Amino acid sequence: MSFHVLRFMSAVVALALLTGTAFAQKYRIPLTGAQEVPPVTTQASGTAEVTVAADLSITVSVTTTGINPTAAHIHHAAPTANGPVVVPFVKTGDSTFATQPGAKLTPAQFEALKAGNLYVNVHSAAHPGGEIRGAIR
Repeated sequence: MSFHVLRFMSAVVALALLTGTAFAQKYRIPLTGAQEVPPVTTQASGTAEVTVAADLSITVSVTTTGINPTAAHIHHAAPTANGPVVVPFVKTGDSTFATQPGAKLTPAQFEALKAGNLYVNVHSAAHPGGEIRGAIR
């Protein structure tokens, strides 16, 4: 390769790193009752693994313990508020959930994620509004 091609490729990679557009962003979020609004006293806990690709496609895997979960989603609201569902999940096991293939954030939802205003919420029969939660940051 010529010097100019290598220099161009280096510039593209550097720009991608600075703008965050070329590589997936990954988050590991602990889910607890203390993060619910209002807080929930529970022995339940969980973890959400979230990956957002450059094209805003999103992949989420949720694993819980100590809870009989009925539903899980990503909601849009500040950490001190409750908000609407923006990405629903499907139940993949007794204590696991995942995004459906093709799930994607809108540009506005991605901006909300970067601002800390998206959260993963896991619901149960005992706590239909949510038993464990974690902000995606």
